Amino acid sequence: MLISNVEVIPGRNIQSHLGLVQGNTVRAKHVGRDLMAGLKNIFGGELVGYTELLTEAREEAVARMVQQAAAIGANAVLNVRFSTSSITAGAAELFAYGTAVKLEE
Repeated sequence: MLISNVEVIPGRNIQSHLGLVQGNTVRAKHVGRDLMAGLKNIFGGELVGYTELLTEAREEAVARMVQQAAAIGANAVLNVRFSTSSITAGAAELFAYGTAVKLEE
């Protein structure tokens, strides 16, 4: 499965357009990580726990998007975008979406 954030792949023709595919996940860290992040806000520096959280969330959202694309017969997802939003205090959603296509071989 080819995944790209560009709208067309140079040298490849789109055989069929299969529509929008998407994947999302809502994640939260445990209280201990939130406390450490609060302390880090005082002294500065990278919030490693939250970086890990968003990395895991992005990988899961992409995997779900790819699974949906494969289910409808796509061999590529183009124009992939990501979005995040806060659901509640301490929980965030990561949303991945793109256009499922069948590229000529």
